[in-house]
Amino acid sequence: MHKTLLNKFVTNALATVLWLALSIAPITAVANEVDVVDVKVQKSGAGVYRFNVTLRHGDTGWKHYTNAWDVVAPDGKVLGTRVLAHPHVNEQPFTRSLSGVKIPMKIKTVTIRAYDLVHKYGGKTMQVKLP
Repeated sequence: MHKTLLNKFVTNALATVLWLALSIAPITAVANEVDVVDVKVQKSGAGVYRFNVTLRHGDTGWKHYTNAWDVVAPDGKVLGTRVLAHPHVNEQPFTRSLSGVKIPMKIKTVTIRAYDLVHKYGGKTMQVKLP
């Protein structure tokens, strides 16, 4: 009898833990950091570039959305920033462009990073070779 009650308790406890994990999963899937998923670069002049950057993030509305992405030099200097003025809740992933980014000729690769209002930086970045 004692063993049966213990087995029942363990089974119920495991079921409760599983239920909690599954009920929290949609929240954590939405509350992620921004990932850079694609970058296309075009040279538009001597040392001047246009970036088309595709991002993925679980934007939930005005309090938690992707609000910018940066073009960053190897030394960490920000060469350009594209500010995003509104959430993209129903448009994922999404692509936005930034033109006129001036990059010194000695720089051959840059990193694209993005951030959101809650997490700031932290998702996947992408290093790209300049054409």
